[in-house]
Formats: sequence, C-alpha cells, structure tokens
Amino acid sequence: MDELLARATRGVDPDAPGAFWHIFFNLLNMLPWAAMFWWSLLFVAVGALLGWWRGRLLEGIVWAWVLGPIGWIVILARPRPAPRPQPPPLRR
Repeated sequence: MDELLARATRGVDPDAPGAFWHIFFNLLNMLPWAAMFWWSLLFVAVGALLGWWRGRLLEGIVWAWVLGPIGWIVILARPRPAPRPQPPPLRR
C-alpha cells in the first residue's frame, strides 16, 4: 500500500489546491487501459453471440457492455421472446 501511495503522490504537494486531481490522474495513469479495452470488447462480443442465440441481439450487447460477464448471466436467464403471430394465409 505504501508503494501505491508513493507512486500516486509522486510529484504532488499535498497542500496545493489541485492535489486531489493530480493524485487522481496519477492513479488513472497506473491502470492498464489497453487490456481493459480488449477485455470489454471480448465481453461485448460474447454478449452479442449469446444475445443472437437467444433471439435478443441488442439486449445481449447492452447487458454485456453495462455489466460485463454478469450480463451474460442476465441474457441467459431471460426467456426467449415469444414468436410473432403469423397472419392466416390468404385464400383465393
């Protein structure tokens, strides 16, 4: 924890007015943004596949985008949509 605090407060005067934001941006710079992007893309792709399989493509994409892998459980737990009623055939 001390190492993390040291890295976050590197070059920051704690008494300065903008110290909070400087520490906050230092913490954000420590995050693995590229890995998080690719994992999110994978979660959405799997959510789209599950949504397509369940007949709810857009819903699968949205749930996976918002909740990640938990969205997969949501889309799998929901029932398949009822088929649309077909009109009777036309007679001659």
